[in-house]
Parts: sequence; C-alpha cells; structure tokens
Amino acid sequence: MIEAIIAFVVGAGLAGGGAVVYRRVKKNQSEEKLDGLVSKAKNEASDIVLKAKNDASKITDEARKEESEHRKEWKKTEQRLADRETNLDKKLEQLDQRAEKLRKQESEVDGLKDEIHKIRDRQQEKLEKIAGLSKADAKDKLLQMTERDIKHDLVGLVEKEQKNMAEDTDEAAQTVLLTAMERMSSEVTADRTVTALKLPDDEMKGRIIGKEGRNIQALQRATGVDILVDDTPGMVVLSSFDPVRRQVARLSLERLMKDGRINPSSIEDAVAKAEKEIDKEVIRAGEDAAREVGIVGIPKEIVHLLGELKFRTSYGQNVLMHSIEMAHVAGMIAEEIGADKRIAKTATLLHDIGKAVTHKIEGKHAEIGAELARKYGIEEAVAHAMEAHHEDVEPTTPEAIIVKVVDAISAARPGARNVSAENFAERMRDLENIANGFDGIEKSYAISAGREIRVVVSPTSIDDLSAIKLARDIANKIESTMQYPGIIKVNVIRETRAIEYAK
Repeated sequence: MIEAIIAFVVGAGLAGGGAVVYRRVKKNQSEEKLDGLVSKAKNEASDIVLKAKNDASKITDEARKEESEHRKEWKKTEQRLADRETNLDKKLEQLDQRAEKLRKQESEVDGLKDEIHKIRDRQQEKLEKIAGLSKADAKDKLLQMTERDIKHDLVGLVEKEQKNMAEDTDEAAQTVLLTAMERMSSEVTADRTVTALKLPDDEMKGRIIGKEGRNIQALQRATGVDILVDDTPGMVVLSSFDPVRRQVARLSLERLMKDGRINPSSIEDAVAKAEKEIDKEVIRAGEDAAREVGIVGIPKEIVHLLGELKFRTSYGQNVLMHSIEMAHVAGMIAEEIGADKRIAKTATLLHDIGKAVTHKIEGKHAEIGAELARKYGIEEAVAHAMEAHHEDVEPTTPEAIIVKVVDAISAARPGARNVSAENFAERMRDLENIANGFDGIEKSYAISAGREIRVVVSPTSIDDLSAIKLARDIANKIESTMQYPGIIKVNVIRETRAIEYAK
C-alpha cells in the first residue's frame, strides 16, 4: 500500500516536472520563431524603404530635368519676345520717319497745287483778255456750237431708233394678238339684261298696282326694286342698282302675271321662289363659266360673285360673257409668250367681280375685286393682275399686262359695246382739249373715231426734239386722265413753210 502510494507520488512528481520542462521548451521555440519573423519583417521593410528611396530619387531627377528644359524654353521665348520688341521698335521708328517724309511731301504737293492754280488763273485771265470772253460765255458758245452740229444727227438717230423699235414691237405684238384672236370664236354682240316687262292689258296693270297701291308697294318692299307702271304705256319698268334684285323682281312679276292672282301673300311666295331660283342660276352661271375656261379651285364666294355678273352689263356688253371671252384670249396669249397660263386665265375671268358689289361698296371695281380676292384666299399674283387691269396700280407681272391687253381687245372690238353719241363727242372734245393745253400748239384735231389725235405745232416755238417729247407728253396725259378702249395715236406735225412773191 505504502509502495503504491510512493509510486503514485513519484509518478505525479515526474509528470509535473515533465510538464514544466515541456512548457519551457515550447516557449523557447515560439520565441525563436517570433525572432525570425521580426528579423524577416525588418529585412523586408528595409528593402521597401530602399526601393522607395530609389524611386523618389528617380522622380526627383526627372522633375529637375523637366524644370531645366522648361527654363531653357522660357529663356528662348523671352529671347524671341525681346527680339520682336526690338524689331517693332525699329519698325515704329521707320514708320515715324516715313510719316514725317510724307508730311513733307504733302506740304510740297500742296505748294505745287497752289502754284499750278495760280498759273492756271493767270493763263485763264490772259486767254479771256485775248478772246474777249469770260469762261461762262465761252462755255455757252461752245455748247451752242456743239448743239447745232449734232442736233440734226441726234434727231435723225432718235427717229430711226424709235421707228425700228416701234416696227419690231408692233410686229411681235401683232403676231401674238392675231394668233390668239384667230383662235377665238365669239359672238359679235352680247345679250342685254331685261329691265322692262310688257303688260298684256290694262286690267293686269290694275292688279299689279292693287287697291290703294297695296300690291305694288308689297312687291317693292319684298324685292327692293322700284316698279314704274305709268311711265311707259303698256310696260312695267324695273329700276334698281342691284342687277340680281332686278332679276328677282322680273321673275316674280312674270310668275304673278302668268298666275293672275296678285295679292301680298302671293307676292311674298313668288319673291321667295324667285330668289331661290335666281340664287341657283347665279351659282350655276359661275360654275359654268369656270368650267368653260378650265379653272378649278375657286372659292364658292368668288364663284357666286362671278355668277352675278351674268346680270350685269357695261356699255351694253354682258360682263360675264366679256370675262369668259377675255379668259380664253388671255390663255392663248400667255401660251404664246411663255407666261403663267393659269394665273392669266384666272385673273381675266375674275377681273370684274368688283362690279357685282359696286352698288354696295364704294370704290373702283378693280380695287374692290382685288380686295375680295385676297379676302377669300386667292393668290397674290392673281389679285395683283385683277387690280392692275385699269392701271389703278402699276402692272409688274406679264400676267397683269395680259389682263390689261385682253380687256382692251374685248371691249374695243366692233359691236362689243354700245357707246352713245354724246359719250363719243365728249371723248373727241377731251382729246382736243388735252392737246391744246400744251404750249406751242396751233391746232389739234381728233380723227378716226377718236383713235388718233393730230397736233399741229408752231415751228418757231417747237423744234424737232421738242416735238418728239411733246408727242410723248400728250400720250402720257391721255393715258392718265381718260378712259378709252384700244389705243390712241398721237401725231405731232411740225412744218416750216417758206413763202416769197415774185414781182
């Protein structure tokens, strides 16, 4: 037992000693390992520091090198700037010297000019003394001599050029116009609007008037037309500035006379039906006219105004037929000369639509028509041609000139218009009065039915050049102050007669 205990104690002691020995060995190994790691870390840190020093040294060397190069470039730049400044100073100095030299030369030139002027003045004084004429007198004499020398040649040259130009332009214009007119077929005369109705008997006259004038007053109120039954025996005359109203009254009265029942109620019904029928007829006439001419895209308001021209006449010429005729001729002329055919035909067809509303709107029908065209979206080229066909504005396009020409052609052809003898005589007197209003006129005669004005001038007051100018002035005044179809020839005659008697 004791031995066992002893053995246990000895064993425990040995075990404890072994543990102590083991811990000491382990500690020594860890310390050695730690020392190795520290030594290794120190070596690596030393290598890193050395490498960083080397890199820093390289960067420092490169920076110093770049700085040295920059300094060299700056020195070169400073040297260049210094050289330029030196050159500029030299150039400025040279410019100053040159400017001073120029100032001296200018002074010398001014002195020479003054001296030359003095010499010229002395020479002029000597010449005037020798010739006995002043400078102004000599100039006048020279101009007079030159004028006498070239006057005859100048007159001949002007007459020759005018003759050649007139022949060439007349020939070209006649060719174009005749070509268009030969292709155009139209009636010589146009229908007139009916403004009077024949009464079948006196009983019908009493029915129209009605008891105490009741029927005729109702008819006048409904139509807006003055109805005259006593002025012309057996006739009822309709008077109104509105042609459409006049047609409504005519149609209403025809229906009432045909029916025989005339009273305020039947009058209102007849007028309402006539208005609808005339409105349809107006639209149909406008559409037919546009279709016949070949124009599309016209606004319906313009078509309505165009149709109203069916009931409008000008000097006995139906305005719608006149416009249709013009449109055909305008299209042919535009095709011949290369103008815009569509614009020319549209403008000529619509050129007189202002006449449909002249009783409602104040102003010239050309201006009114152009304003209406612009209002309803018609293009400006067409509106301008419409506005310029009576030269209220200056025509600036070939199409505008075509409208003006064909208007004169259509109005001036034989039988187109019914002009009274009073108007004809008045135009003849106006032509002669215009010519007599100029100085140097001895006599003037309007001949060839007002197509020519012959003016006889005083040969002592008007020379050949002045006669040419006088003819142009008279023509311009006729154009600006008179309205006439076609053209008027102005013929100025200057005649010198030498009379002597043998005794």
